[in-house]
Amino acid sequence: MGGPDNEDLVEGTKIGVIEENDNILIALAGIMDIIRPEVPEAVSKCNFAGVRVRMVTGDNKVTAIAIAKQCGILGNDEAEEECVCMEGPEFYNYVGGFIYTDDKSEVKIMGQKDRVDKESVVHMEKMRKVREKLKVLARSRPNDKYVIVAGLKQCGDIVAVTGDGTNDAPALRKADVGFAM
Repeated sequence: MGGPDNEDLVEGTKIGVIEENDNILIALAGIMDIIRPEVPEAVSKCNFAGVRVRMVTGDNKVTAIAIAKQCGILGNDEAEEECVCMEGPEFYNYVGGFIYTDDKSEVKIMGQKDRVDKESVVHMEKMRKVREKLKVLARSRPNDKYVIVAGLKQCGDIVAVTGDGTNDAPALRKADVGFAM
């Protein structure tokens, strides 16, 4: 089949044909959400005011890191530091998830005794570390969002959440301030 040789395909080429095993790639398209121009300034003002901005998203980690850098949430060299950028399941397992009780009772958790009042993050020492370091939580599920909000509140923080879908509802409800879009 005819078509340009691989050396003829250059970045920016609008149409190219690559053949392999009788399959022909006709085109690739990339779609990117545009960061609104006012967002980096808003993040900067929040940081200056002592408000920690965290990005909790269902996007994959690579995409989330790129967007967080564009918004000023994440510095260029921070992404590889421990607990700065995590994925939802990794975060959930790290803090041990949640434990629920109906009253103030002693509950044995992984060999330790803790007092819990209805709900509690299992590993609060790890939650405190996340509280200090986390800037991007990617591939987040509704449960992960809820646990981070509840854990931050358990650490004594006042938490505001913005969300645009039903998957954000539990975190919006748990937050001190919730903005649904």
